[in-house]
This record gives sequence, C-alpha cells and structure tokens, in this order.
Amino acid sequence: MIRIPNLPRALVSVVLGTILLGGCVATTPTQAGLATAISLVPSRNAELFAQDRQAILSMQGEYAVTFDFRETVAIAPGYELADPKITPARELVIVVEDSGEFIMLQHLLIAGSDENPIIVKHWRQDWRYQPARLLAFTGHDNWEMRNLDAAIYAGSWSQTVYQVDDSPRYAAIARWQHDGVASTWEPAVSLRPLPRRDDTTRDDYDAISAVNRHTITNTGWIHEQDNSKIALREGEVRELVREVGVNTYTRTDLARDDAALSYWDATSDYWARVRQAFLDLEYSADAFHIEDDAEGSLLYGPLLDTSQRIVFGLSDLDSAWEEAQLLLESQVTIID
Repeated sequence: MIRIPNLPRALVSVVLGTILLGGCVATTPTQAGLATAISLVPSRNAELFAQDRQAILSMQGEYAVTFDFRETVAIAPGYELADPKITPARELVIVVEDSGEFIMLQHLLIAGSDENPIIVKHWRQDWRYQPARLLAFTGHDNWEMRNLDAAIYAGSWSQTVYQVDDSPRYAAIARWQHDGVASTWEPAVSLRPLPRRDDTTRDDYDAISAVNRHTITNTGWIHEQDNSKIALREGEVRELVREVGVNTYTRTDLARDDAALSYWDATSDYWARVRQAFLDLEYSADAFHIEDDAEGSLLYGPLLDTSQRIVFGLSDLDSAWEEAQLLLESQVTIID
C-alpha cells in the first residue's frame, strides 16, 4: 500500500451489485472458545457477557428481510423529501468466526428465483468485546483508528460493519441492554459513507450521521437507524434532511439457502484473504483512504468478479488472490 501525506477529497463510495451463483459453510461457536472467554471476564459480569453473546449469535439464521428508509424532516431550505425506499429481501446470516470475545457474522443475499438463485455477498458485522481501538469514518473515503478510554469500552461491544467487498464502512460501541423480553444495543452517533441506495443517484450530500440500533426479539431482530444526511464541503458541515430506517429480519425457512452455502464454500478462502488485508490495515495504520467510484468499477466490482471466477472454476485461489492484492495496492492509501 502506498503512503502519501495528502489525499484528494473526491466523493467516492461503493454501490451494491448483483453477482451470479455461489456457496458456504457456517462455523458454529465452540464451547471451548466460550469457556475461555468467560474465564477472562470477572464473575460479576459473566452472566451479562453470556447474555450479550447470546444476543449477537441469535442474529445468525435465515430471514425474510424488509429494508425501509423514509426521509422525515427537511432541514435545508427548499429541500424536498425523497420518496420512501422499501425493499424486500431474503438473507442468510452465518457465523464465520467465534472466539468468545470476538464474533464475525456474514450476510448473504438470495435473489432471483428458486430455480435460478443469485447469491450476493452482502454486508458483514464484526462484534468485539471491550476493544481498545475503534474504526471511525471521517468523510470523503477516509477512515482512522481511534483509541478508546477504559470507561467507554468496559463491558461494551463494538460493532464494525464492512461492505460487500470487505472494505470498512462504519463502527460504534455500546453496552447491550437486556430486559427479559428483548435485547437492545444502541451506541452514540457515528459517521458513515453514503448508503448504496443513494450512491449512484445523488450528489448533494457526502455522509450520514447515524444512530445504529439493534433489537433482538422472539421473531428475529430489528435494525433501526436514525439518520441525518449531511454535506461535508468547503470546511463546513450542513444537514440536508433526516431519515428513519427500519430493517426487519423475520425468521423463516429459505428455499435456497443451499445455494448461499455453496457460494460461501467456494469463495470463503478467497474472501478470508481479502478480509485479512483490510483487518491488517486497521491494525497497522492510524488513518487510511480507500478509493473507488460510485459504480464500484475500481475495487468493488473487480473483487467480486474475481470471486465469481473461482465459483465457476475459471481461476484458482492463488491466482485470484494475486489479482486482489494488485487491486488493493492500487486503491488503498495509508495516510501519514
């Protein structure tokens, strides 16, 4: 990865695309990993720690999903509210890693018909207990790693969200709250890039300031968002409009979860290498820039295309990873 002192402030983000066919094998949490993790937690917090883990792990499974976003309050003079965006989906959530204090969940979308399913590697969420550092989006495709005070991370879990190409998107930290009926995780406001639903159709704002709330229920879970769409231009922050998002995950029996599992089985080693490259970046760099265009033609699209060649037997793992490395080196910049 190249190091340069200053970066362009171009507006760049990633758009979700549709790719063809695939597979997967989910990794379930081990009792040894859980026992080891609990042994490291003070006894007075062990019960809460176990409840936290149960809430996070309950997000795995098969879901009928509704993504529902509605602009609610126009802030900028003359702004006209956009039409609501409501999208149904079918989604499989698998546990990729569970080491006790760290849980990785990968989302796989199942599109198309039952006869010809289309599998889309969707977003990923990493949960870490009491992290000392947290990813922060700073605008214009720049991210930085911030150190946390012990008073903030004690008893808390961070959630870091990654895009379809495993590049970072946003992160936040909070304590889980359990009331016997539902479990809720609600952090403070954090900044994130343009959402994919607006990325290719709008150029009037640059980031979202959001509260990202997850609630586990007896039918699945709800992902709520309280958003402000903001422009970051000429050294000023200007709010355009406020938006609410309610993403509802209802447990169901998906007809073609086998296709999603097959996709992941074929590509998981490839994505593990891509994923580790971005994680190494977070571990080693204090700030970095990731370049792509709205259509994803510089990074997102090529990385997914390479994975598809593995699925169809047109490329082996090492050759695919060599291509991915070249892409990452050309599009990722460490900021000094």
